[in-house]
Formats: sequence, structure tokens, C-alpha cells
Amino acid sequence: MILGIPSILMNSLETMFKHLSLVFLIFLLAGPSTTFGQVYQTENGHVEFHSEVPLHSFTGESDKLVGRISLADSTVDFYVDMYTIDTGVSKRNKDMRETLNVEKYPFAEFFGKLVTPFDPNNEGKQPATVEGEFSVHGVTNKVTVEGTLEMTDSGLRVQAAWTLNIEEYDIEPPGILFYRVDENQDIEIDALLKPTETADSN
Repeated sequence: MILGIPSILMNSLETMFKHLSLVFLIFLLAGPSTTFGQVYQTENGHVEFHSEVPLHSFTGESDKLVGRISLADSTVDFYVDMYTIDTGVSKRNKDMRETLNVEKYPFAEFFGKLVTPFDPNNEGKQPATVEGEFSVHGVTNKVTVEGTLEMTDSGLRVQAAWTLNIEEYDIEPPGILFYRVDENQDIEIDALLKPTETADSN
């Protein structure tokens, strides 16, 4: 007996503390792997599209790309408010919004799954392929997007690019003077997603 604590209770407390110490040690050793259960999010990713017409080209961009990636189930979800996209010319912005009918369809969204392996404990960029569905102008099509994922001290860096055929989304290519805008639009995203929670937090 120590300080009035019965020896049988003392033995139980010692056993409990040994178990807790072992659990804590395992938790520390397994710490990096818990990244697999984390969710990463951003509300200020960068997205841009490049449009071509003969002898002319322009870019529309937004820094309001919202994104979420869960490493636990490999889900990827990004969307952007089309009103936030700026081409640098107010008249062109207005024409673009009318063409895309953003009053009725204000968002463009991609939802899919990461189908290539990703190791958050490795340094440097890792190639990533995501398969899913892209929706814009009220039309949804299956797409495959190639890009890279990189785990940094600040979060998960995502970079990707793909070519979008606007005619596949029932969008009539707008005209500039006597020329039609190319139906193929090159889209790029660049975002740093911050860790928010783990899959086991609930």
C-alpha cells in the first residue's frame, strides 16, 4: 500500500498506464500514415481556361475555385462560381456569361475519384489520374483528368489540366467579329488544399 492506495488497485493502475504508454507509442509511430484519413479543402484555388480564335486568344481565370479531396476514400470534388471568372474585358465577360447561361447554371463542377496511388509520405510531385464527371451549362459528361499531387508543409498541392469540348456541353461557340471561338478549351487548375479533419474525427 502506498499513501493509502491498496496494492491491488496500485497494480491495476500500473497495468493501465503501461497500456496507455504502449498505445501512445503506437500512435506516434503511426502518425504519418494517419494522413491517409485526412480531408483537404480550399476556397481560393486558381482555375483558368484558354480560348483561341484565328489571330487572337484570351484567358479567363478565377481565384475562387472551391475544392475538397479525401484521402480516406479518394474522392475529389471541385467547383467554381462562373460569375467569378474574369477574361479581362467586361464586354467579353458579359458575352461569356450569356453564352454559358450562368444565371440558370451558375456553377461548373467536377466530382470523381483518384484512381492512381498516392503516398503522402513521399516528397515531390506524384502523377495523379482522376476519373469522374464534369458538369457545366446543365450538362454532365464523364472525363478523365491528368495532373499531379504534392504533399507540402502547407498542405496538398494539386495541379491538373485537360481539354474541354464545349459543344459536348450544348454550348454554341461564340463569335468574335467573323470568327468562331474554337470549341476546344484548355482548362488548368492549381490549388493548395489545407488539412481540415480526419476520417476518424467523428
